[in-house]
Amino acid sequence: MEPELVLELPNDLRAIGRAVEFVVQRCRGIPTDERKLRLNLRVGLTEALSNAMLYGNGRDPAKRVLVEFSCVSGCVVTRVTDEGPGFDPVRVPDPTAPANITKVGGRGLFLMRALMDEVQFNPAGNSVTLVLRFSPLDPSASAGAHA
Repeated sequence: MEPELVLELPNDLRAIGRAVEFVVQRCRGIPTDERKLRLNLRVGLTEALSNAMLYGNGRDPAKRVLVEFSCVSGCVVTRVTDEGPGFDPVRVPDPTAPANITKVGGRGLFLMRALMDEVQFNPAGNSVTLVLRFSPLDPSASAGAHA
């Protein structure tokens, strides 16, 4: 699927809020569960962007983060790519395991997997694709829908 829009962000955490809000606003025209859009997409994309900037690009202000997304009926697909060397997501420890509860790391990935319908990494590990699917809703049902 070709992206509907491509954003190139500076490697600056202050850019995340505006970028996420822009993507969420662009998706408001499709019939969706509004709560799932506001919560799941917002949190999942924020985590992906934070990880790209902090870990992928190593906080390097000379690097950029690419955000590609498409909002189509029933689905939002967002890809976040950094300029870093990548990582192996399988090697990230489960932050909910008792031995890892007090350790830093893995929570963003955990949240993305919990909130999105699909989370896929490219082989290099420097690009993540987030997929959020929506069931067709009766417009009057969106006020009481659950994520």
